[in-house]
Order: sequence, then structure tokens, then C-alpha cells
Amino acid sequence: MQAETQSAHECLKPQRVHFQSRNFHNILHWQPGRACTSNSSIYFVQYKTYGQRQWKNKEDCWGILEFFCDLTNETSDIQEPYYGRVRTTSAGIHSGWTMTQRFTPWWETKIDPPVMNITQVNGSLLVILHAPNLPYRDKKGKSVSVENYYELVYRVFIINNSLEKEQKVYEGAGRVVEIGALAPHSVYCVVAEMYQPMLDRRSQRSEERCVELP
Repeated sequence: MQAETQSAHECLKPQRVHFQSRNFHNILHWQPGRACTSNSSIYFVQYKTYGQRQWKNKEDCWGILEFFCDLTNETSDIQEPYYGRVRTTSAGIHSGWTMTQRFTPWWETKIDPPVMNITQVNGSLLVILHAPNLPYRDKKGKSVSVENYYELVYRVFIINNSLEKEQKVYEGAGRVVEIGALAPHSVYCVVAEMYQPMLDRRSQRSEERCVELP
């Protein structure tokens, strides 16, 4: 009987417990235990800062059916390392805890591409770039930009559809880019990305925005 209980403990234990982080929205994810997990399994989540002895319960994720838990507010000191852990209960049997690797939001979050606004000005394109906002507010209640936390380099590329040729037209810290010397009656598509020099990491590219010049 003890061996059976031990086996149930092991096969209930959550698998692949890890953080996924996008623009500092820090979500804990996991997979159910091996094949013996039943539909009646519920999950319990705890978290702590590196160096703390005491784990804290995440009350909103205490006895849930889902395989994820939003720990954004609990991991808002983005330079601090954190841990999360999950356990399962099913039919009165408790699994052991499965813990994440150490998670530091500043190092590990993935940043979305910049948002672009494009207007035509005298045969040129004026591109205005906006870095993503984060889930935080400043003391005045305003949204906080990713620029508050990282040095960012913006890269802008233009594609002449008739030539099917891509060209980098800007790389720098400025968020307003004017693209000139364009052929009239042509369609140009613009994409942008951000680069984080300190992390040697770039965002994905934005969606193409296409403009037909008169």
C-alpha cells in the first residue's frame, strides 16, 4: 500500500514547471503529472524570493484546475531572482512540490517589437516608434515603458515591393525616423525591431506596415 501511495505521489507531481515572461507579465506554467493524473486534480502554487526561507501561498492559485498562474505582481522587483513551485492534490493524495529554476525577470523577459505609426510627409515617410508598456504604473498612475528599464536601440527596415529588396534605414536610440529619397507611385513596407545591447538580444520584428506613395 505504501508503495502504491508513493507511486501515486510521483505520478501526480507536476511536470515542466517554469516561468514564461513577456513584457514583465510573469506567468508560471506547468504540465500535469504523468498518465495517472485524473480530471479531479487541483493545483497549489507558492513563490518566494531567492534567499528567503519561507514560501508564500499565491491565494488566487490555491486549489485551481488551470495549468498556469499569474505571478506578475509577486515578481515585480525585476532585478530580484524568484522561485515558484506547484503541487497537485487528487482524491486526497498530495504530490510533492515541483520547483522552477531561478527566475530573474530583467534577464529573462521577452520584449515585444515596437509599435509603429507611419505618416506621409512630402514624399517621405515619418515613422514614430513606441516601446511596449509594462504592467506597472508610476506614482502618477501613468503606464511605464520598457525604456525605463533597458537601453534600447531601434532598427527600421524598408522594403520596396517592386524591387523586393530590404534595406536598413535607421539604427539608433531615437523614436522618430524620417525615410526620404523614395520613388513616387511605389509601395513601401516598413518593419521595426528593438535591440537590447546589454543583453545582446533583439525583439521579434513588428508586422509590416505598407504605404503606397502618390
